[in-house]
Amino acid sequence: MRSDIKPNEQAFSTKEVAEEVGIATPTVRKYSQILERNGYEFLKDGDRRIFVQSDIVALIALRDTDKPLDDTAKELVYQQRERLEESTDTGITIPDTYENLPQDSNQLKEALMFLVKELAVTREMNDRLTNDMAQLKTTVSRLQQDHHVISSTIGNSAQKTNARIEKLTEQQNTNYETLLQLEKQKSELLQKEIQNMREEQKKEWSSQNDFNKRLEEAIQKSKEKRGWLFSLFRK
Repeated sequence: MRSDIKPNEQAFSTKEVAEEVGIATPTVRKYSQILERNGYEFLKDGDRRIFVQSDIVALIALRDTDKPLDDTAKELVYQQRERLEESTDTGITIPDTYENLPQDSNQLKEALMFLVKELAVTREMNDRLTNDMAQLKTTVSRLQQDHHVISSTIGNSAQKTNARIEKLTEQQNTNYETLLQLEKQKSELLQKEIQNMREEQKKEWSSQNDFNKRLEEAIQKSKEKRGWLFSLFRK
């Protein structure tokens, strides 16, 4: 584990680092993989990288380098190892807790009372957090129920709408078929009427022709009679 990270040092996500360095998020991942490939160590939460200020400085160095990225990465890895060695060599002094305890009973009592109050405050905060979690679970459960109701309502409405559309489509098709049948019947009646008119017209033409023939025959006979009378007077 890295020992060069300071207590309470600010941590950054990949997106925050991209904004800080001024590069795209995939580029942050690419530079991080190059550094790791050459031996650089990142603080990780599972598979997710957690960046600190020294990591941002390393990424900026990769961004601004004129050398091949692997060469610059090796230099950064060497610098990191030096920092880790320095932080490992630095001794950490742990104070003797028992020597720092107050010798006066009143001071010790005040210290204990302070600890008791702190514990009470901590318990109160824990109780509040527990209540908040319970309320949050209740809210989530209600939201899930509401979501189920809304989904069911939307599903039922969609089914009803589809049923109405199918019914209207069926009615429209029925009306269309009815209109086609009526138009067909009208067309047949019209054709029959036209046929009847043609037959009547043929009959009238035939009657007219018969009348004309008879008229011509009568006229012809009348001429023949007149001619016969004229012949008598001439004799």
